[in-house]
Amino acid sequence: MTADEVDTLLKAAKGNSYYPLIYTAVSSGLRQGELLALRWRDMDLNLVSMSVSRPLSKRHRVCTFKEPKTSKGRRRVRMTPKLALFLRGYRKQREVLYLELGKILSLDDLVFANLPSGKPLDPFMVSHVFKKIARRAGFEDVRFHDLRHTFASLMFLQGANPKVISEAPGHASVAFTMDTYQHIIDGMQQDAMELLNVALPEGCLKNSVAELSRNFGS
Repeated sequence: MTADEVDTLLKAAKGNSYYPLIYTAVSSGLRQGELLALRWRDMDLNLVSMSVSRPLSKRHRVCTFKEPKTSKGRRRVRMTPKLALFLRGYRKQREVLYLELGKILSLDDLVFANLPSGKPLDPFMVSHVFKKIARRAGFEDVRFHDLRHTFASLMFLQGANPKVISEAPGHASVAFTMDTYQHIIDGMQQDAMELLNVALPEGCLKNSVAELSRNFGS
């Protein structure tokens, strides 16, 4: 998705209880399972970063936290200042909601959770509701997982280092990132050539065919 399309999507999601999750997804590049497993102790809103250490998965109607499949699954992810500011406000809202429920928001509570139980959000329900929001915004084929691809694509378009882009979403390697987003890179190369075309002067041919023959024929 383009930046304008993301804006349209977020406007369509405004007011929905999943808005904070959607905004965080497109701003961080985390997998759905990683987002749903985040606890407040994983969030450092002062240093503007979050720690990813375990994904949430659902199998046979049961949600469980699992170990990451690879070492890349455990990582510290930097946030944009906008995301950190948003999550600070979101945390304050959650603290008020928990107090109304007679609870205290703890560091072990999930960032994105069902209330009043505090249990994990259902991954299938998240995908289902997101699909309805995307359709309402005019994006028939956009899935929740596409927010992760959108994050990486926008990073590329902003000129971020491929290694940095690879580390944020936890890709296995920089080569995998480059292969996955080759279509974005191809478009960037074309744009770069157009910019270079504007910067460089036009070539000037003064020699005639006869002169060229004399210069190179002997």
